[in-house]
Amino acid sequence: MRGTRRIHPLALMAVAPVLIAVTLAVSILYGAKNIDASTIVEAVFHFDPSDIDHQIVTQSRMPRAVGALLIGAFLAVSGAIMQGMTRNYLASPSIMGVSDGSVVAVTLCLILLPATSKLGLILCSLAGSALGALLVFGLAWLLPNGTSPVRMAILGTIVGTFLGGAAEAAAMYFQVSQSVSFWYNARLNQMDPALIKLVIPFAAAGLILALGLSKSITLLSMGDEIAAGLGQRTMLVKGLSMLCVVILTGVSVALAGKIAFVGLLVPHIVRFLVGVDYRFVIPCSALLGGLFLAWCDIGSRFVNAPFETPIGVVTSMIGVPFFLYLIKRKGGRTHAV
Repeated sequence: MRGTRRIHPLALMAVAPVLIAVTLAVSILYGAKNIDASTIVEAVFHFDPSDIDHQIVTQSRMPRAVGALLIGAFLAVSGAIMQGMTRNYLASPSIMGVSDGSVVAVTLCLILLPATSKLGLILCSLAGSALGALLVFGLAWLLPNGTSPVRMAILGTIVGTFLGGAAEAAAMYFQVSQSVSFWYNARLNQMDPALIKLVIPFAAAGLILALGLSKSITLLSMGDEIAAGLGQRTMLVKGLSMLCVVILTGVSVALAGKIAFVGLLVPHIVRFLVGVDYRFVIPCSALLGGLFLAWCDIGSRFVNAPFETPIGVVTSMIGVPFFLYLIKRKGGRTHAV
């Protein structure tokens, strides 16, 4: 997608604090229980542990709002990197099996090491992300024309389905289905504040590395031959780029389970708005990805009020039509995104 830039990236980033503040305020204000704004302010600045409303605000709504912003940012950046690196407009962590690999690893961790720490859980999720990525991309490179967008999407779906089925079968056999259901059906309302703190260093490393690689990813998005002709060490850049994807996807799954379509949809919107320079695509993807998932989470509370609709259903309602639109519009060709 090489359209003319429509919004200057710096203008978008300039209004980012306001957009984030409004999103956090709305997310914290609305929920199953009515809590007025003054009580929320008191909970933030004058917390009373004996007040149930204060507990709801600080232990549930605030971590949920922050977690949604972070996870959306991580998944969107992962998708942007994958699409730029592979020149595959259908690439995303959920479609290419990366998220499923994390879920499998978490399941095995809970079966084999039920007393594992939160840090151990994060490390298992990271290892699973790497496993999923290696399986899908390894098979794609082995198969004839396996790296074409549609074929890779099909291959990723097959591998993801296999990994998901194997994990569910193992969970049922070892009777831990209830423990791992969180990672199959993402629930942002069960966000763990302690886990958010633990993933920050991993996520920061992934984002910093992504920003450092942004210029190189721009060159890769033009094609391997052009990138190599301009002095790019393409295999090294691709390896480091996949490391970013593994880290950011792994911590996202560790936080809230598998959430689909954020990494597919948001990078396309960002490139439409700000152009194809990944020095701008990556930070803008982080911003819009976080806002997208946070507002999907807010919407999930109203779709079937007073009951909450699973966040995966809301993202799929938007993502599936967009996925089909991309296939219809671009076909199976591999070209710059």
